[in-house]
Amino acid sequence: MLNVRHKQSEVILKALNFNGAPGKDTTAESYKVLVLDKFTKDVIAPLLRLNDLRKHGVTLHLMLEAERQPIPDVPAVYLVTPSPANVERVAADAAASLYDSMYLNFTVPIPGKLVEELAAGVVKAGALSRVSKLYDQYISFIALEPSLFSLGQPETYIELNDPQARDYQIEATVSNIVDGLFSVCVTLGVVPIIRCPRGGAAEHIASALDAKLRDALKSRTNLFSEGVLGLSASLSRPLLCLFDRNFDLSAAVQHSWTYKPLVQDVLGLKLNRIALQSEAAGPGPAGMMAGGAASKKHYDVDEKDFFWEACGAHAFPKVAEEVETQLQRYRAAVDEINKKTAAHAGQEGAFDPDELLRRNTQNLMQAVSSLPELQEQKKVLDKHTNIATSLLGAIKMRALDQYYNTAEDLLTGKADLAAVLKLLQSGKGAPMDKLRLALIYILAQDGLPSEQELSELEQVMRTGGADVTALQYVRTLKRNNLTGSGKGGAEAMGHHAGGTMPSQNNLLDWADKTFGSGLSQVAKGVKTLLSGARQAPLAACVEVLMEGKAGMPEFDSFAVFDPKLPPGRANLERAKGPFREGIVFMIGGGNYAERETLLNWAQRCMPPRQVLYGATELLSGEEFVQQLSELGRRSGGR
Repeated sequence: MLNVRHKQSEVILKALNFNGAPGKDTTAESYKVLVLDKFTKDVIAPLLRLNDLRKHGVTLHLMLEAERQPIPDVPAVYLVTPSPANVERVAADAAASLYDSMYLNFTVPIPGKLVEELAAGVVKAGALSRVSKLYDQYISFIALEPSLFSLGQPETYIELNDPQARDYQIEATVSNIVDGLFSVCVTLGVVPIIRCPRGGAAEHIASALDAKLRDALKSRTNLFSEGVLGLSASLSRPLLCLFDRNFDLSAAVQHSWTYKPLVQDVLGLKLNRIALQSEAAGPGPAGMMAGGAASKKHYDVDEKDFFWEACGAHAFPKVAEEVETQLQRYRAAVDEINKKTAAHAGQEGAFDPDELLRRNTQNLMQAVSSLPELQEQKKVLDKHTNIATSLLGAIKMRALDQYYNTAEDLLTGKADLAAVLKLLQSGKGAPMDKLRLALIYILAQDGLPSEQELSELEQVMRTGGADVTALQYVRTLKRNNLTGSGKGGAEAMGHHAGGTMPSQNNLLDWADKTFGSGLSQVAKGVKTLLSGARQAPLAACVEVLMEGKAGMPEFDSFAVFDPKLPPGRANLERAKGPFREGIVFMIGGGNYAERETLLNWAQRCMPPRQVLYGATELLSGEEFVQQLSELGRRSGGR
């Protein structure tokens, strides 16, 4: 079972314990200071909260870049990336004797040149005794959920597609991605078979990762637990599928309708944390920025949140129903406790004073033991009530249901330009929502729309206040055949995940009546939009690769790499599967909605498959469109 979050937590806890085995008891001798940089702070944020750090003896966590006061007689654990600036700062800390001893942990192996610079700086200051240990860790990624990770590398899509980028800049980006993927493989202890489309960044990265894994297997100290077994059967190894973002651009810009993707797209979910702004600030990432820090309330959502895990893939109206159902269960449990602990509650049929005392004591003990759990449930439900209410406000204000439904109709061939223009000219939605729908219209076409259609679309967009630079950039991609499989993936598979998409013209009539009056009646009279009425191109392709469907274009045409074989010896025979476990990685940014399509497919398989989803970064639709616009400007777009 691949659990990237659990595995990374183990590595970090070991580092906090000075790279010894984590003990159950934390004594005074193990109290320590934790020093992080910006990237490692993001790595730790989803894994360990403040109380977790304290349990492992961390009394203070400080930023490497900040000015820090000396704390004598206390050891410091450093968890930082091996950059020249960080190495210089670490050497300065040793020279200033900030801490009694320093345990240095780098997210990836520190290059020899930087080791020499660190050693020279420490020796020159006469502070060599301060540096107790130096460790190379492999944690250059952010584990958000057991099957979800990000490399935390911003704007990779721009860096790999920028027409003005120099070769050394592109190579640096590729190297960082390879380091991140290598860290994931080492942390999981697996040597995957790698598949990717030929040509482009995906094959370049796959080739470099293949070489790096092969070198690691040859080294005397093998990093992989399975490496000692030699060549193992393909069934016991995961399949790593690499994709360029251009393989399916529509998934990066489409609106969502299920809970987790909606929260990411509308409320700006980052590092398993949501910041809800006050009603004075508008919904969406832009509104959150306008609201200011003082008006925000922060919520954590992760695998410990039972509601988040249970309802993350539910359509929004179903989530609203579930909130009310869970609240009713909570109230019933509280009422039951009140009955049991009320006066004379234990007297029925009992006349012996000792028996009465025993029953009352037992009821009281049961109430005391169950109250903390109930209180925690209530906090979770209150949190999701607030989140759902914020989502409802954004849906109503921006007509997100209509934008989602129209996009789905476009991708399944049920809508045309007239339907798009009708919604764009209705006055509903923000300029960014209109731009995203216009992008879907272009991407959903088998070929390029006519100049007349594009001109009409651009004119409507400009009238609505939208920047059409991204539209022009995507039009250029389509003209040069640089976008991926489009809607062909669904047609190629010949089956659907759900039924037909119902008409939702009046879906939000209920919102006018229920918004502001709680969520008890939110889902009544609402037809649930059926997410998954088509199979997304990515899920369709992953199915072909993991099931080993010989004869399908993707299976036959994708490149194969096997680090356990000599270079160039891997062939389709090594990748014929079927594979029980897979890692799907999107180069250029991914999102929760795309990951959800993969999980839906994996759960439908018999037996179910396990799929990890990762990306260079996780982006909302708005954030990705901003990158498209920036590329359009750099490419000479207006």
